[in-house]
This record gives sequence, structure tokens and C-alpha cells, in this order.
Amino acid sequence: MFSTKNFTPNQLSALTAVAVAVPIGIGFYIVHASLIVAIIACIIVFAGSYFLIRTVLERFIYRKIKLIYKFIYQTKASKKEEMYYKYILPQKSIDEVREDVEKWAAQRKAEIEILKSNEAYRKEFLQNLSHEFKTPIFAIQGYVDTLLGGALENPAVNKKFLENAARNVDRMVTLVSDLDEISKLESGEQPLYKENFIIQDLIREVFETLSIKSASRNIKCSIKKGCEQPITVFADKEKIRQVIINLVSNAIKYGKKDGNIVASVYKTDDKHVLVEISDDGIGISEEHLPRIFERFYRTDRGRSRDVGGSGLGLSICKHIIEAHNQAMHVRSKLDIGTTLGFTLDTRRD
Repeated sequence: MFSTKNFTPNQLSALTAVAVAVPIGIGFYIVHASLIVAIIACIIVFAGSYFLIRTVLERFIYRKIKLIYKFIYQTKASKKEEMYYKYILPQKSIDEVREDVEKWAAQRKAEIEILKSNEAYRKEFLQNLSHEFKTPIFAIQGYVDTLLGGALENPAVNKKFLENAARNVDRMVTLVSDLDEISKLESGEQPLYKENFIIQDLIREVFETLSIKSASRNIKCSIKKGCEQPITVFADKEKIRQVIINLVSNAIKYGKKDGNIVASVYKTDDKHVLVEISDDGIGISEEHLPRIFERFYRTDRGRSRDVGGSGLGLSICKHIIEAHNQAMHVRSKLDIGTTLGFTLDTRRD
């Protein structure tokens, strides 16, 4: 079907000029009964109409379109852009211009959505940060006020209150330290000292380090059968130790009493190794999974402030793994358990 949808201004001017010139040429032929006069009249009218319509389109329509483009890019036009406005833009159809503007509008909308999301995240982060600091500060204030109010002279409570205040001070120090570490990781101020090491040996060292905690809940820590074969990775050993300690500590906190924590190690290909820490504990609801790596984010079932921690552990883990140009993932089901994992590079020779 005939359509003017994708016509350029020149083509549209020519088509309109033909539509004007042909009837006039026919009229001249009817009046003067001369084909030559009719053709000359048709050519003159076509030429005049074409240049008039083209001028109108370029000066009054595409001139406005140029302003729209300049507004879109919000910069003074470079030589390249001036060439674009002068030679390429006039050859575009109105539909193509509309598509350009719609594409720009879609990009701006996406950027606005990201800004809104970041603003919401910023507000939530500040609220969480305020709450995390407010809790120990108010506790310390309460203990100090009580001691100053006369309890300091009471040996039955003064030591206990001082110990509780000290515990809350330690919590604040941990918060500040973790926030500082995340900031350094984000800014790249903490360099990575990569080396080759056997990942199973590091996992066993972490199990041994946390053996008292796991024994207190009668949780057995082990490496999955079939994953004992030594696999060498290339990474910052102490940073990865920190990641594994955090994952195993969480598994102990939220795992089932008399349960199991199992570490798995697989070679996914010639370049990458997958490490996973699994527990058989309370699990995490599906709606919380996309957000568990956010700072201070805690789920509403069991993973609360009652079990301690700064709420920054998984966020630090994610930053460490991403600093290695790798990724973390999580799988979980309520009352079945949780698996947290990450990838690392294989050994470098």
C-alpha cells in the first residue's frame, strides 16, 4: 500500500509539488488546448511549489526539530553535530525523528527511575544507619546515667553495667570499622594481594577457627564428598578468608541446631572455580533474596538484630568478590536451608 510514512522532506516536497502542478497543467491544457503550454506550466508550478514547500519545511519545521535535538543533547553543537544538523537530519523522515526523540525519552525515563531508586535506597540506608547507631548509643547512655545516678557505688550492678556498656561500644566500633571497609572497597583504596592457594585448605582453617561457635550449637562443618580434591585458586587469600568466615558464621547463626554446614568446591571451567557454603537452617523468604547483599538489610524471620552482627557482613563479602571481578549468588528455601556462593579465578602460573 502507498504510504508517505518514511518520506524525507525532499521527497515529501516533491510529492506535494506534483500534487499541485499536475492539476494546474491539466487546467492549462483544457484552456489553451496546447500540450507544450500545459507541460511548461506544470514544470514551472512544480519547481516553484517544490522550492517553496522545501523552504517552509526546512525553515519552520526542521529548524524547530534542530532546536529539539540541541535540547536533547544539552550542549553547544560541535562541528560533527553541526554537520549532522545540516546534512543528515534534513534527510530524515519525520517518523525517524520521532523514533529518535522517543528513544531519547525512554533513556531519560530509565535514568529517572534509577535516580528514584537510588534516592529511595539512600533514604533507607540513612534510616538503617541511624537505627544501628542509635540502639547502642541509647544503651550506653542508659547504663552511664544509671551508674552516675548512684549505681556506681553498688558493687552488685556496677561491673555488669560497665560490661554491657563496653559491649555496646564494641558494637559501634564494629559498625564504624565495617563501614570504613566498605568505603575503601568501593573506592579501590584496599588493594588486592593475589596469590595461588588451595581453597579447601582455607575452608578447613575457617572451620577450625569457628569450631567453638559451631560446637556450641552442635553443628557439624564439612566439605562435601567429591569436593575434597585440592583445587588451587588465584585470589587475595586474607580477603577470601574474610568472606568464608562471614558465610560460615552466618550459617552457624541461622543454621539448625544439631545441623550441618557443607562447603562445596567445583571447577566450572578452565578459568573459574565455584565455592558454596550451605546450611540446613531456617532459610530466607524468596522476596528477600534480591536484597540480602544490601547494607543493613535484614529479613523479618530469624535474621534479626537479636543474633548480633553489624548487618554489613554480606555487603562486605559482595564487595570483596566484585573487587576480584567475580560474582556472588544465593539460593534459599524456608525451613530447608540457604546456600551462598561465589566464583574465583583458577590458579595462575
